[in-house]
Order: sequence, then structure tokens, then C-alpha cells
Amino acid sequence: MIHFGVRPEKQDALRLKMDRLGIREEDITEKFIHGGGKGGQKINKTANCVYLKHRPTGIEVKCQTERSQLLNRFLARRILVEKIERKILGEQSEEVQRIEKIRRQKRKRSRKAKLKMLEAKKKRAKIKLLRAFRPGPDDL
Repeated sequence: MIHFGVRPEKQDALRLKMDRLGIREEDITEKFIHGGGKGGQKINKTANCVYLKHRPTGIEVKCQTERSQLLNRFLARRILVEKIERKILGEQSEEVQRIEKIRRQKRKRSRKAKLKMLEAKKKRAKIKLLRAFRPGPDDL
């Protein structure tokens, strides 16, 4: 694999993920193009935007987040692997699991769960109230 100017651990993790999913470098078409947007003369002169296409699946990725072409190559591959993983693994992919977790967290509590939570709050409030109450000579 090409050295992308990132830590070896990150590069190895990407390589392992590509191997696990069966993505080969030979299946990836890579082009370097002039990016768009802000940047002025730098953008117009350098081809630091990376375009990748995975021929077997037809998935395309374009990455121009960093100024370095080398780093954009790494990031584009990482995005491509994530997209292919989502397509291949579907339910089991990390992205789908993350979305499902957020959906569960936003789900409304059941009536029984609300009552249980309110009872616990009342009990805790009572304990705190007893801490604040100091009996005086008149209260005995």
C-alpha cells in the first residue's frame, strides 16, 4: 500500500478493513483533479482533489478536505471503504448501529418507566429535604 503521510496505525487499520471487505487496490480507479470552492490561486494551480471509483460496486468518492493531495488520498479511501461497508454489511455496519442507537435514545419513555423515574426522584427529594431540616428546641 502507498504511504499516505499518516500514522502507521491508521494506515494499517485502513488496510485491514480493506482486506476484510475484499477491496483491492487494483479495483480502484484514482484520478487527481482541480478542486472547487475557496482557495484562489492555490486551488487553481494544484490538483489536490482526489476522485476514487470502485469498479465492482460503482461507488464514487471525491475528497478535497485537506490541502495535501497525499492526505486526501487516504481520506478518500477511508470514505470509500465506509460506503462499501454500508452497502455490503447493511444492518451490521457501524454507521447503521450508530443511527439506531440515537433513534433508541430519542424514543419516548413508556408510562411505567416515567412513573418509576418520578418515584425515584420523589424519594431522592425527600432524603435531601430531611438533610436540610435541623430540629430546634421547639420541635422536640
